[in-house]
Amino acid sequence: ELATPACPLRSSSSLVTMGSRPNATSCQQWEQPHHLFFHLGNLSLLLGLVLPTTLGLHMILLRLFLMTGCSLFITWATLYRCNLDVLVWNVIFLLVNFMHFFFLLYKRRPIKIDRELQLVYKRLFKPLHVKEALFQRLTGQFCTIQTLKKGQAYAVEDKTSVDERLSILLKGKMKVSYRGHFLHNIYSNSFIDSPEFRSTEMHRGEKFQVTIMAEENCKFLCWSRERLTYFLESDTFLNEVFRYLVGKDITNKLYSLNDPKLSDKAVKKMDRQPSLCSQLSMMQMRNSMASTSDTDDILNQILRGGSTGKCNDNIEGDS
Repeated sequence: ELATPACPLRSSSSLVTMGSRPNATSCQQWEQPHHLFFHLGNLSLLLGLVLPTTLGLHMILLRLFLMTGCSLFITWATLYRCNLDVLVWNVIFLLVNFMHFFFLLYKRRPIKIDRELQLVYKRLFKPLHVKEALFQRLTGQFCTIQTLKKGQAYAVEDKTSVDERLSILLKGKMKVSYRGHFLHNIYSNSFIDSPEFRSTEMHRGEKFQVTIMAEENCKFLCWSRERLTYFLESDTFLNEVFRYLVGKDITNKLYSLNDPKLSDKAVKKMDRQPSLCSQLSMMQMRNSMASTSDTDDILNQILRGGSTGKCNDNIEGDS
């Protein structure tokens, strides 16, 4: 007698009957709506996703709404659903969003600019929309604040190299002269060696062709020229800002050179746009003298305002 199997074989008719049954996973009857916390959590996610990106605090508000939604889902899953996987996933989402939220707040922390640099930032860089964080990067890595006592030289003609640094005078006053002839003064919040910086961008190894002497006890911000150049090459916006500031500073020096009657206050308040003609004239003043045999005549011509007249003649000729 054959033994009866533990699991009797089903007939083909029974298999057909099972195959004809409706899918057990299909919704035969809808459940009741979930608790209010579930709907509030979804509403919080929706509000975070529809925030306009034009808002200044868009990313912070987005993370805040996402964290609120995750917190509501955690409350719903713990108190009313008793569902562990929903609880764990929302805890993970909450932690990730909290870390991102904290990072965004950290990036928006107020940047404290050194007290000695606040004025130069407000006068030169802030009007050009340079952020405090970017200015801090510019002044915090490869520049130093140095001092000169009255009578000390910042640069000596034909001796000091122009390749080493670029500086902004923070406090005091300096005098620029050529072979004992006074050319112009340099005041606070102005570049000290902007003409040399611009005119020797493509030619290295040159010397100062003027002497720059401290008329008072001076303090200046000094960049390493090589490291500053590399930094500006990596930041297009800041590179354009420097080109504008250097060109404007050259123009102001040219106006003070051609009009010796200008008072100190008038020179400090000058705010004119840099022009190509004025920049070329300033470069000619500081650089062409040494390469021309008749340097005294050129100096006298510049002191009389001859370079401005020549520029005007060139402009009229071009027009």
